[in-house]
Amino acid sequence: MFGLFLFILFTPAVSEFLCTSSELEMSYTFCDSTDHVFLFNVTPCFIINESVWKASLTWIPRNDITFLKVIFNVWYDGVKALHWKDVLCCGADDEYSICGALKGETVATSFDIKGARTKFPKGNYTIILQGFSDDSDNNMVICLNFTMIVKQDTF
Repeated sequence: MFGLFLFILFTPAVSEFLCTSSELEMSYTFCDSTDHVFLFNVTPCFIINESVWKASLTWIPRNDITFLKVIFNVWYDGVKALHWKDVLCCGADDEYSICGALKGETVATSFDIKGARTKFPKGNYTIILQGFSDDSDNNMVICLNFTMIVKQDTF
């Protein structure tokens, strides 16, 4: 299992591996053209018999995070498999530590990715994660393009 990869002022379009194992490969790039101060880690790098992945995020946002809507789009072998969106921060009673972060302030948080319980068929997955600072989807604060290659069925 490989550990963490760090991006400091990351150059877009260069892929960074999160992990690689006999079961799984994960990497990501930024899908916008702006440099980011960003660190993301996920462990373990296994998909079979894992109920939860542990993730950590360190990020210096380019905008205040008083409102944050995220949109996930997932493709499996080129076919759209999931579209999900949710408002994580709205300025009142927010439960996530990223909410309320100011532009230029370092955000450091850890969380579980419980989707690891999902049984993934062998194949190639593309996950686009977009974050917006308004509900109109006009003010993008981050865009990540994850690639996940599942090397064996997890059934």
